[in-house]
Amino acid sequence: MAQQGAALQNYNNELVKCIEDLCSKRDELQRQIMVEEEEKHKLQNDIRVLSEKLAKVNENLAKKISARNEFDKTIAETEAAYMKILESSQTLLNVLKRESNSLKKNDSDDLRYEN
Repeated sequence: MAQQGAALQNYNNELVKCIEDLCSKRDELQRQIMVEEEEKHKLQNDIRVLSEKLAKVNENLAKKISARNEFDKTIAETEAAYMKILESSQTLLNVLKRESNSLKKNDSDDLRYEN
């Protein structure tokens, strides 16, 4: 009976040791879980902050692109109007030259007839 008691005591000691090992492994695992959950929360916060910054950048970018497009439109319209002015100026210059030459011709014809 003493042998059975000793064997039972050994089984009990081994069982307690196994339970302690399992508890130790569980505690280590719990510590790792807490570290990773803390990292997860930090990363989620970083993502939230970066998402807010990205939204602001996208909003500002959209406004600036719209303003640039308005500049492009104004520049194109101004350049087109300026080209029309240049064409009109060239036409006017050609008409003035023609009229001037015509007047000079008439003056020279008048002078010839007077002599």
